[in-house]
Amino acid sequence: MTLKYAYFPGCVAQGACRELYMSTGAVAQALGIELVELKKAACCGSGTFKEDSQLLEDTVNARNIALAESLNLPLLTHCSTCQGVIGHVDERLKEAQQTNPDYLNQVNGLLQKEGCSPYQGSTEVKHLLWAIVGDYGLENLQERVTRKLEGLKCAAFYGCYLLRAQKHIPFDDPYNPQSMENLFRSIGATPIDYRGRTQCCGWPLSSYATTQSFKMAGGHIQEAIAAGADCFVTPCPLCHLNLDSRQPEVERVIGQSLGLPVLHLPQLIGLAVGISPRELGLERHIVSTRPVLEKLGL
Repeated sequence: MTLKYAYFPGCVAQGACRELYMSTGAVAQALGIELVELKKAACCGSGTFKEDSQLLEDTVNARNIALAESLNLPLLTHCSTCQGVIGHVDERLKEAQQTNPDYLNQVNGLLQKEGCSPYQGSTEVKHLLWAIVGDYGLENLQERVTRKLEGLKCAAFYGCYLLRAQKHIPFDDPYNPQSMENLFRSIGATPIDYRGRTQCCGWPLSSYATTQSFKMAGGHIQEAIAAGADCFVTPCPLCHLNLDSRQPEVERVIGQSLGLPVLHLPQLIGLAVGISPRELGLERHIVSTRPVLEKLGL
């Protein structure tokens, strides 16, 4: 049976991290996963809408979820921040169906006013990681591997939103997650343990406390390097921005050269299932991914 999802690509993957959009599409095609892109979806707000209005965040994302519901499909995102925000809205509105129907009616009233379908609470919000681990299955993924990533030492960087934004997350423990490490093993890579793998990358601070943000990012990168990592792998494009795009600035703040490549999760999977580095956008990174490719003989 073909897996099929309503695909919510989010903002960053269509802008600063275009390689995430490229690699997600390439991996889905390689694995036989059908993605129906929600081209009318809106930005989830990255948690900022609720600073002004919880109703605003809930209404915008109720509309995003309703777009997936109209297709009778789960909503799939490849951004931890989008997962955290939209997934938490979904939890909150499903709870409101039972405990606060007047609030849900208010949300749906606003949607109706704009000619949008109402939120029904009939689907799920899933990160790509959960879809691969829970729906596709790591055994099936392992069967698709054509290029085992033997000898590649990968440090998972889960970030905040994927683990702690929702009350319940599937397939993992928010305090001691193992889903990415299990995925690494299934495609032949070696997971690296280090202290900062579940901590904040510093991105939320970067607009108003830049030095502190870069010190946080630098500390995580230093820890991963000290543990022997060849690369970071992250399921969040905002983490990617702080760890990769700003790594040269981080180096200046901490006064130390780093040079640790940072891969998006689907890029790592893509390498294992035989997709070319160019199709995965690996030349688009600020920190060169060449050391990773050379280690794999590419």
